[in-house]
Amino acid sequence: MPDLSKMKKPDVKLVFLGDMNVGKTSLLHRYMERKFKDTISTVGGAFFLKQWGPYNISIWDTAGREQFHGLGSMYCRGAAAIILTYDVTNWQSLVELEERFLSLTDTANHDCIFALVGNKADLTDSKAHLCQDSDGLPEDRTECEEGRTETHVLSASPTPPASPTSLSNMLLHKQVAREDAVALYGRILRYKGLDEKSSLPADKMCFETSAKTGYNVDVLFETLFDLAVPAILRKRQENQASPTVDLEDWRQVSGKRGKSNCC
Repeated sequence: MPDLSKMKKPDVKLVFLGDMNVGKTSLLHRYMERKFKDTISTVGGAFFLKQWGPYNISIWDTAGREQFHGLGSMYCRGAAAIILTYDVTNWQSLVELEERFLSLTDTANHDCIFALVGNKADLTDSKAHLCQDSDGLPEDRTECEEGRTETHVLSASPTPPASPTSLSNMLLHKQVAREDAVALYGRILRYKGLDEKSSLPADKMCFETSAKTGYNVDVLFETLFDLAVPAILRKRQENQASPTVDLEDWRQVSGKRGKSNCC
């Protein structure tokens, strides 16, 4: 277990919320580790620390199971951004965001940013089989994965890549349209008492991603990181205006004093 006293302190917090099996953990692994891997359901919560320029951003992954529902508001406390995640092939996963998870965000910052993310786009959209670079430009998936995963030995008769036609025959029905997510984003703003005209537009805050292929994953995280920077700067200004005592530093100083005064 890492030494917590030596870990960098986060400047700001982002939190994933959503039902189980929508792919929250997979999205985090895809971005942080640059690969997709099957995961088990998160128990409680976990976080990653990301260096973004001079800033440290903590990204929290929360459990979607009903039994851990009460922990969500604790993880959202002080969050600068909430990423509400659903499965584009599962209408109920979008419904759950409004019915179960939205109220958990009451403990987030008053100026918290909200993003809606429809994951598993590769199951419904052939273009999601092309992953993207950080500029949002599509790349061939085989080229994109090259160098990110370990080398595999090819068989003598490798299976040819699927053509767009064959992919279209394997795609699932998309239960959640982008328009549904945009409508929910508007309801979230109204729930939070925010003016839609002065808030970030829905077309900028509603994403469709694929943790499996990497489609739109970099775009999602890096957009949110850039939007979170003003919150970091505000927090630093507030801390300068009303400085607080760091308990860890205080313990270290008081410990040194105690040792020096000991006879």
